[in-house]
Amino acid sequence: MVNYRRYFEKAIKANFPRNHQEIISETNENYTIISVDTAFAATSSNPIDKRLDFSSYFLSFIKTLDERGESFATIRTNCLEIVIVYVSPKNQLQIFLKRLPVKLMNTLIAKSFVRKLAKRVSEKSHPDGFRADIITDKNETFGLGYGVDILECGICKLFQKHNYSKYASILCEVDEITSSMAGLKLVRNGTIAQGAKKCDFRYQRFDRP
Repeated sequence: MVNYRRYFEKAIKANFPRNHQEIISETNENYTIISVDTAFAATSSNPIDKRLDFSSYFLSFIKTLDERGESFATIRTNCLEIVIVYVSPKNQLQIFLKRLPVKLMNTLIAKSFVRKLAKRVSEKSHPDGFRADIITDKNETFGLGYGVDILECGICKLFQKHNYSKYASILCEVDEITSSMAGLKLVRNGTIAQGAKKCDFRYQRFDRP
């Protein structure tokens, strides 16, 4: 079983005790179909595409609840609960590792890594994948020297293909939470899921005014 599925299953059992087995089964059936569209991510040269397998299961769960007549609010609440628990560090080591990249940001090793990452994410490995620019100008990144512009969003493409675009923004809500876990405040003007031309990720350290 893929690691993230247990978080879905635990939440489904807790929130839908009377029919959790049916919901899990239907989600898995939907995933069998939807995941065909993201199979390329497993071998993609663009590392951001690795998010797409999780996104397929996320969409499969949304589709299951939607087909069962659940409201947008109920679907959003359940999805956020699952994703927040999934991305949260489980111990002190994980907390340390999430904050480590920020501490290393201005080192030679980090700068070399960012240069290599910038090349890989700027090239779209698949028509349905991501494409992004890494921003290193300190004047544009609150002095941090690192920011990201998502120019093409594989998640939005996936949700649009299956006529579930209105739910894609739920995943965007988690970005602020994951940023805070790294010791950063997310500063963003817009997302593709909400109609912007790009998703701009800029960060401020918590110790900055």
